[in-house]
Amino acid sequence: MEGFLNIRLRPWLRRLITRIVAIIPAVVVTAFWGTRGTAKLLVLSQVILSMQLSFAVFPLVTFTSDSKKMGEFVNAFWLKSVAWFTAVLIAVLNAWLLMLALGS
Repeated sequence: MEGFLNIRLRPWLRRLITRIVAIIPAVVVTAFWGTRGTAKLLVLSQVILSMQLSFAVFPLVTFTSDSKKMGEFVNAFWLKSVAWFTAVLIAVLNAWLLMLALGS
C-alpha cells in the first residue's frame, strides 16, 4: 500500500495506526454489547472481507487472460472459462450473502 498510495510512514507509526483502527471497534463493541455483539461484529467483518474478493478476482482474471500483457503465459481457453465462471460465482454468492446479512 505504501508504494501504491505513495504514503511514507515510519514503520512503528504505521503499525500503531493499523492496530488502533483494528482494536478500538472491537473494544467498543465488546464493552457495550458483550460477546453477542462481538460475534456479530466478527460475522460482519467476514462479510465485508468476502465482498472485497471480487475486486481482486475480476482484475486478476482479466490481466491473466490478456495475451498482450501475459505473452506466452496467457491463460488457455479452458482456464479462462473456469476462471470467469468462478469469478462470477463468487460475485453472485457474495451478493446473496450481503442480502442475507442485511436481512437479519
